Amino acid sequence: MKAAWLPMLLMCAEGMSLAQTSTNKLSPELQYLNSQSNVDVIVQYAQPPSEAQHQRMLSRGGQLRRKLDFARAGAYTVPAFAVAGLAGDPNIVHISVDHKLKAKLDYTSAAANASVSWLSRWSGSGVGVAVIDSGIYASRDFGNRVVYAQDFTATGTTNDLYGHGTHVAGIIAGDGANSHCGECTRNLSGMAPNANLINLRVLDQKGESSDSTVIAAISEAIKLKATYNIRVINLSLGRGIFESYKQDPLCQAVEAAWKAGIVVVVAAGNDGRDNSVGEEGYGTINAPGNDPYVITVGAMKTMATYPRTDDLIGSYSSKGPTLFDNVVKPDLVAPGNLVVSVQAPGSTLVSEHRSNLVPQSHYMSNGDQSPSSTYFTLSGTSMAAAAVSGAVADLLSSQWNLTPDEVKARLMMTAYKTFPQSSLAADPTTGLTYTSYYDIFTVGAGYLDLGAAVSIPYQPWGTALSPTATFNSSAHTIFLNFDPSSVWSTLSIWGVSGIWGTSGIWGTTGIASSSGIWGTSGIWGTSGIWGTSGIWGTSGIWGTSGIWGTSGIWGTSGIWGTGSDAAASGVWGTATSQNDVAAKGEN
Repeated sequence: MKAAWLPMLLMCAEGMSLAQTSTNKLSPELQYLNSQSNVDVIVQYAQPPSEAQHQRMLSRGGQLRRKLDFARAGAYTVPAFAVAGLAGDPNIVHISVDHKLKAKLDYTSAAANASVSWLSRWSGSGVGVAVIDSGIYASRDFGNRVVYAQDFTATGTTNDLYGHGTHVAGIIAGDGANSHCGECTRNLSGMAPNANLINLRVLDQKGESSDSTVIAAISEAIKLKATYNIRVINLSLGRGIFESYKQDPLCQAVEAAWKAGIVVVVAAGNDGRDNSVGEEGYGTINAPGNDPYVITVGAMKTMATYPRTDDLIGSYSSKGPTLFDNVVKPDLVAPGNLVVSVQAPGSTLVSEHRSNLVPQSHYMSNGDQSPSSTYFTLSGTSMAAAAVSGAVADLLSSQWNLTPDEVKARLMMTAYKTFPQSSLAADPTTGLTYTSYYDIFTVGAGYLDLGAAVSIPYQPWGTALSPTATFNSSAHTIFLNFDPSSVWSTLSIWGVSGIWGTSGIWGTTGIASSSGIWGTSGIWGTSGIWGTSGIWGTSGIWGTSGIWGTSGIWGTSGIWGTGSDAAASGVWGTATSQNDVAAKGEN
């Protein structure tokens, strides 16, 4: 029985989130603090905080770590016991934990149908893509197109010590220079080989960062928009969802970029194999991919073939709906498994995953099995997000005046929508086998098709806010709710045979019907996410032994308690790297 908890999640999440976020300025996890230690927080104000307000925080025992004026906020370290008292300040709107983040880890262009765009000479020329990641190594594949670089990690280098940002940048805009030779048999170009790259380094050599660091980089990208024609931000990183996107400062930052005219592309996350409470990977979308504005991307497997007809979803690809808000995510899927892209020599990922080194025979007729020093293989929704960012750059080079909403709507409207009903996948690391399904919470509107997107004859009107889902307990069906401002609510565009129509893939034979994926076959019960053993149950995340309980993350023996910290074996340590989950791909 698949995803038994989902209707209960949809039925109850909205009520719980409202109760927790509208009646208190503290994010849910801060309401359960019981530690005497310090905690890093982001404080959002009604107006950009003044020096007097920063000083007021210092007088309470806090420390200013970063000014976030663009977000009307400041990042502070404060004593845990003082957090509750901050809510009484009338100038303070909301207080959130400054969460840690992790990186989200040649057939790509073929699967995404990029050749149509390239034949028309739309390859990202003049478009700036801000890569907010671990830095970009100065490979020949980038030429002189890394037009700006800035470090936000306080280490003084914009070079890629982790190896993730370079790989992502290669998928977006590598031109394959290192694969252009007399004996070369493959052109290892990225999706937009003529786009410019803006290198904003936020991840350290371990692939780690924080909300406030990423927010600062997003702010800088907005400031540099006109100078470098930044039209796209790629965020192949993320972390768990702890509150509604309406209060989350990281989500507010990506919305600000979107409203400033920049398309924001975000990795969905690599938690699709999570079955810790019987959810079978559903409800695992990472922030800020839970924001309805941005384009959230899941990962497909190209199956090492050029046609996309045999492609399958990556079992690790995170699935919707989003926690707290029930936003339907991902929006799209794109190639993300076993992707060959540019290597950052000597970086952490290259050192730790030697088996991912690409043999020279992969792209050279006279090559042998000796490893290439220029290319590397990684898997994950990071790679899929990068493919979409490159596609956006190509689309914008074909029609420079498209708004972010028009770009998102085009990509979703034209996405390839032919999938199997289910498929099996094996994790090469553990040997475990997973069953994957192809519903709206797994593949969104479909598979990226750049050729179709650049060929669409008209521009959709309205916003492209992702819909939300609602469970009807009496009819045992799930329905989609469209924002009135969105293109999805316009019947002239989405007719009876369209994506959201009566016979479309999300229509009456789909998730909201008695015979559909979430139909009357029985998918709700006491063991689901809202049941006694589920995420919100007595032993779940909000239970006595769960994340917010006495022995959980915020408890006396938890990560933020007296007996532990965010060390190498903790949530943000090396043992649970989101990138490592999918680094080796899958069979």
